[in-house]
Amino acid sequence: MNTTDKISLTEFNQSNEQMASETLLRCCSSQNWVKGMIESRPFSSIAGMCAKSSSIWFSLKEEDYLQAFDAHPKIGDISSLKEKYAKTKAWASGEQSGAAIQDEQILQELKLANDEYFQKHGFIFIIYATGKTAPEMLQILKNRLPNDRTAEIRNAAVEQDKITRLRIEKGIYEHE
Repeated sequence: MNTTDKISLTEFNQSNEQMASETLLRCCSSQNWVKGMIESRPFSSIAGMCAKSSSIWFSLKEEDYLQAFDAHPKIGDISSLKEKYAKTKAWASGEQSGAAIQDEQILQELKLANDEYFQKHGFIFIIYATGKTAPEMLQILKNRLPNDRTAEIRNAAVEQDKITRLRIEKGIYEHE
């Protein structure tokens, strides 16, 4: 969401169902989550909206989670990984070629681990990436890879909840 997409909480509460739905779909792509959020209006605060969001989200079924996960871009090539992780410490500090080679290796490992994760679990690896470097995410991915599908649905749902709450906070402001 960019700043032009932001609306006030008052506008959101008073908006028609289509506009509210469009706003919410930018936060989470689960249709049942969107429906629950629309039915829960009006919200008195962003904090209350986020709390209700989590309550609805964790009451949903696996197919609802998968619908939300499917809306995330699949990491499929090195160039998209470079773009996604361009703000890692190594790149931000403009290191020499040795570090660049190491970064390239990390991105290759991320791609392979993401592919393995998708093959094993049937959905992409979901992580709340804010503040995490590519090496940190690779380690988290490797740690989660051995989990069974049930555990990973739950882990991904927890991460999606964090992502959704952040998107609500970025997309809707409390005071006009």
